[in-house]
Amino acid sequence: MEKNRNYFIAIALSVVIVLAWQFLYMNPRLEAQRRAEEARLASQGQSQIIQPQSPGAQSGVQPNGTLPASAQAQVQVTREESLAKSVRVVIDTPALSGSINLVGARFDDLSLREYHETVDPKSPTIVLFSPADTKDGYFTELGYIGSQETGTVPGPSTVWTAPAGAKLTVQTPVTLTFTNDKGLVFNRTVAIDEHYMLTVTDRIENPTGAPVNLSTYGRVTRYNKPSHPSVYVIHEGFLGVIGSEAGLTEHSYSNVEKEATINPKATGGWLGITDKYWAATLIPPQTLAYESQFRYLADGQARYQADFKSDSFTVQPGQPTEIKNLVFAGAKEVPLVDGYEASYSIPKFDLLIDWGWFYFITKPMFKLMDFFFRFFGNFGVAILCTTIVVKALFFPLASKQYASMAAMKRVQPKMEELKAKHGDDRMAMQQAMMQLYKEEKINPIAGCWPVLLQIPVFFALYKVIYVTIEMRHAPFFGWIQDLSAPDPTSLFNLFGLLPYDVPHALMIGIWPIIMGVTMFLQMRMNPTPPDPTQAMIFTWMPLVFTFMLASFPAGLVIYWAWNNTLSITQQALIMKRHGAKIELFGNLKSLFQRKPAGTK
Repeated sequence: MEKNRNYFIAIALSVVIVLAWQFLYMNPRLEAQRRAEEARLASQGQSQIIQPQSPGAQSGVQPNGTLPASAQAQVQVTREESLAKSVRVVIDTPALSGSINLVGARFDDLSLREYHETVDPKSPTIVLFSPADTKDGYFTELGYIGSQETGTVPGPSTVWTAPAGAKLTVQTPVTLTFTNDKGLVFNRTVAIDEHYMLTVTDRIENPTGAPVNLSTYGRVTRYNKPSHPSVYVIHEGFLGVIGSEAGLTEHSYSNVEKEATINPKATGGWLGITDKYWAATLIPPQTLAYESQFRYLADGQARYQADFKSDSFTVQPGQPTEIKNLVFAGAKEVPLVDGYEASYSIPKFDLLIDWGWFYFITKPMFKLMDFFFRFFGNFGVAILCTTIVVKALFFPLASKQYASMAAMKRVQPKMEELKAKHGDDRMAMQQAMMQLYKEEKINPIAGCWPVLLQIPVFFALYKVIYVTIEMRHAPFFGWIQDLSAPDPTSLFNLFGLLPYDVPHALMIGIWPIIMGVTMFLQMRMNPTPPDPTQAMIFTWMPLVFTFMLASFPAGLVIYWAWNNTLSITQQALIMKRHGAKIELFGNLKSLFQRKPAGTK
């Protein structure tokens, strides 16, 4: 029993250390980094002059077949001013609003209609892409690399022609045209589905009488990193599956700032830049080999860029050639991303969502939670139902755990006799205890396995709640309007009754308090350890966890409180069935009893 208790305390202390490290060291460090980055960007924004592009960028003719320099404005302007001064084709779908810039046929104006900045449905919608001449430039561009023989090919400064009144909708694709100085004709048809996938099909006609060689390129470019500090449980930055048989590759902004990442040449796959909930990715032609890079560029406007350049292909005279690229730009909704992987045969596209190390647990858990959500219409209720299913799956192990604890309690008097008999002879004591366990058919480590096996499940659930966009702004009941955010109430202003704001460190909401109470009751289901140090940990751990988890997503705190409640009920029923004494009421009673004089 003593070993069992020590093991549980060791696990709990490990969790406390991890949480303390995160909140006392990592979070302040990330906040300092965020402030430093904001100061750097602010200083850049005060006098940002962009260098003019090289002549090669105008023509698409580059030395050694490199990508053309990105077209950049001389002066930064507001987003509204930039959109007003350029010729554009409107994008209008149920999920997206924005426009295509006819200079470069660039996707640089996209807003997500179904997502808002706050839980208030009247708050502004999420802006994903912004033009290159704004301080928050973020855009995607597709073009070609040619030679002197090909003449000017589509690049960042190419002015495309669109039909009068053209509008890109789900039902109406748009065809843009460009004819170069050698007579090559480029017809670009842009189609969009009802969500976030753009299909860009280029038909290249060669009436020149001689074959020409071209390479296609694409890039996702953004000027600024996310404004909120990233945390270790989720990847934000560069990612991709470079090759149809490759695994996922991820690189943080900070790593790429130090050194560009040159990926191996590959055929198939995808690449791009991801935020916590949104992403912009390129899916190159899956039959053409390509080279790709993740890099930070400081020439002119500092920017982060994921790009690719395909091997050259030949366009024969009188034989039109088609090149198809896909662009995903939007919210990382789980069913949608999975559907794109299947319908477009995009290798491992589901890894666009950061499921983490416990992928094999995390994703099925989301699927289960999503099933309950579709049935009940509330993700909070879905969390409660998922917890019941998890407890049911672990019931056989929990039954063995509590049965082992009950058996240990039954033999406690015999163990005390052995201690009195053998005194300080630890070797003899150990041998006698092992013999006692054998006679009573007790496995002293049986109680450890359920705890060990549930740790991955807990972290998988944390990942689901923290990472999936389905949890963002998902309400529960009452004051919980966002399961992915902490409980907004605080004990220290009487949960909003007193008219003042509370410092972040004192935001101890109702649900964290409920979780702390249930944890306290669960720990009181077991005897108080005789060792004073262990007893102190036993007493104060619920309070420590209440403060620690107060800043966690409310959905996770609700899960933990509900899980504790189910565990208390489960332990009481199992131990009662095995004839073991339930310590809860005795332990609670002893807290309020006056200790006899002379005791500590």
